[in-house]
Amino acid sequence: MDQTTYVGRSFPRVDALPKVRGEAEFPGDLVMPGMAYLKVLFSGRPHARIRCIDTSRAEALPGVIAVLTARDVPVNEYGISEYDQPVLCGDVVRHVGDRVALVVAESEAIAEQARDLIVVEYEDLPVISSPEEALAPGAALVHAEKGSNLLTSFHVRKGDVAEGFAQADVMVEETYTLGSQEHAYLQPDAGLAWVDEDGCVVVKSAGQWAHDDRRQIAHSLGLPEERVRVIYTYVGGAFGGREDINLQNLLALAAFKTGRPVKLIWTRRETTIGHHKRHPMRIRHRWGATRDGRIVAQEIDILADAGAYASTSAYVVASTVLLSTGPYEVPHVSVDARVAYTNNLPNGAFRGFGVPQAVFAAEAHLARLADALGIDAVELRMRNLLREGSLTHTMAEVPPGLSVREVLEAAARCAGWQVVDGEWRRPVIQREVRPGVRRGIGIAAAWKNVGYTLGYPEQATATVELHGEVHVERAVVRLAAAEVGQGTHTTIVQMALELLALPPERVEFIFTDTARAHSAGSVSASRMAFMAGNALRGAVERARAAWQDEERPAIATYTYEAPATTPLDPETGHGKGAFAFAYAAHAAEVEVDTDTGEVRVLRLIAAHDVGRAINPQVVKGQIEGGAIQALGWATTENFIMHEGQVLTPDLSTYLIPTVMDVPPHFEPLMLELGQPLGPWGATGVGEMPFLPTAPAILDAVHDATGVWLNGIPLTPERVWAALVASGWTPQPRE
Repeated sequence: MDQTTYVGRSFPRVDALPKVRGEAEFPGDLVMPGMAYLKVLFSGRPHARIRCIDTSRAEALPGVIAVLTARDVPVNEYGISEYDQPVLCGDVVRHVGDRVALVVAESEAIAEQARDLIVVEYEDLPVISSPEEALAPGAALVHAEKGSNLLTSFHVRKGDVAEGFAQADVMVEETYTLGSQEHAYLQPDAGLAWVDEDGCVVVKSAGQWAHDDRRQIAHSLGLPEERVRVIYTYVGGAFGGREDINLQNLLALAAFKTGRPVKLIWTRRETTIGHHKRHPMRIRHRWGATRDGRIVAQEIDILADAGAYASTSAYVVASTVLLSTGPYEVPHVSVDARVAYTNNLPNGAFRGFGVPQAVFAAEAHLARLADALGIDAVELRMRNLLREGSLTHTMAEVPPGLSVREVLEAAARCAGWQVVDGEWRRPVIQREVRPGVRRGIGIAAAWKNVGYTLGYPEQATATVELHGEVHVERAVVRLAAAEVGQGTHTTIVQMALELLALPPERVEFIFTDTARAHSAGSVSASRMAFMAGNALRGAVERARAAWQDEERPAIATYTYEAPATTPLDPETGHGKGAFAFAYAAHAAEVEVDTDTGEVRVLRLIAAHDVGRAINPQVVKGQIEGGAIQALGWATTENFIMHEGQVLTPDLSTYLIPTVMDVPPHFEPLMLELGQPLGPWGATGVGEMPFLPTAPAILDAVHDATGVWLNGIPLTPERVWAALVASGWTPQPRE
């Protein structure tokens, strides 16, 4: 193969054969000689003080190796952004998924039996079940030592909103509610830990950032990081749900304390309560516009539920703030955001990282404004879209690679929009397709940062080794990037082969082992192909230079550092939040049964500027998967917590889309317009397909029925109630 063969081809996935043959090793498949089994006692209480823990009956059970509680944890704290979570709770539990005790036994059955023999005496405390309740005067404190339930707040000011509203001819105000979401990854959490012959604690599991897992595990064990090694197996999905550690520190503690290899597999229910969720938010928009469709003012208020611990909530809500206006240039903007602790499950990273909530509210509100103005929604967007040189609401110039106009036009034309007399016009479709069933079409645009934002250091490190005598006979590539099912490793392999000009059989790749590769950061933020490609390019160039200098083997390590970003100023909210954005637009055609409220998506058009598709089939898979996951968030996935208890812990009560829910017509449109900073022009794509789907469906439901809804999921009950409230009555049917 020549040097230009790999990039731009639908190269077979490197993990395809092991997976289809059943040879791929997932965490639940791991075994070791002399292996013990671990079970976890969860609190089951949303907020309570622990009066005492009696482990005597569990410890007396034959086959029990150890029962561990808070007193057995060297440093009883962990957390991805701050160390605010106890590994095992010893005084207070703050949500139903808090861990109270561990049992290590000779068999899984014995461990489970012993766990059920542990007696915990609790004193229940007041339960804070919503951020509104958390921030009310006199509310009970989730973390008494913090003195407040407010985790953080943000404030952004551009121009003068009072002046902007004074210029407006039309003002529209609405509040949007967005519920929680369960990641529902296919593989329940599992793993195996042991202490190796050198005294190093080894944890083999599934995650998204092995080096950060190592940091947190080492901290809680009171060990230097070099005494902890994290290895990832194949991973059965993540979507942000494995960005926080879930059970890795528990495995590490059990192996560290017992000296035995220890295995743990969670059930689906344990997985559900054992990891964080998408942030529920309430977002209020008030916009003003002139009669000719110029948006002159935006006032936005965001209230988010952090759950019981910080996780990544501050960063997630900062991203919501950063993208809250939509990809529009508005002279006068005011954004206020708060995120509060509650006794709900912790909320953290989930595909889109706070941006789906921002996009949903902004696009739903733009559609309402367009309706109030009597201007087509595509036309209104086109009149207000960002342009080269535009300043965002944080007073940062839009980074190079702006393509929102192109993706919006592609989606609109494919869905049937036309330009008539110089203005965009919605396609005319038959609304009532049969008695009681209405059809409509909707559209939405989206933008999102690529990579980390707001001053967080963004870098990735790769090492390349060239081996041989006269010619390069083989190469070794070390890059610690997790493969969570989306094709990351295949994409990295293609980029490396392109740079090395070597066939696959002559290149060895070492991924996701903290002892054998430097950190490349998390597989999140739509960043890995972008960051890894740039890191590989630098490492290959350095290795080749060393080879030319007669170094044999030639070994080079290179750290790619993305252009710097800055935190938002605490007073003004100004700052360079992102170094690159990616853009998408989706159109949806739906049918609404006005008697039952059922919404069925018939057609979904997904236009994305992918910069350059390193592997077109992988990119297409990401677009399809992300959009269908968003379809679930928009229509069926109703994760319910009531007074701190999870009411939908199973996949029989929490309904994710099946193949029967996939639109019969799905049309991914991949534009390759080129991201100036990306490797071969590629940009991030993993999160973008999630963003415009839900607001496009909401717009289509309104187009079908004339009824506006203010939140998701669009369950039949919610849609039916809105229809009835608006005056719909059942239609006669044959």
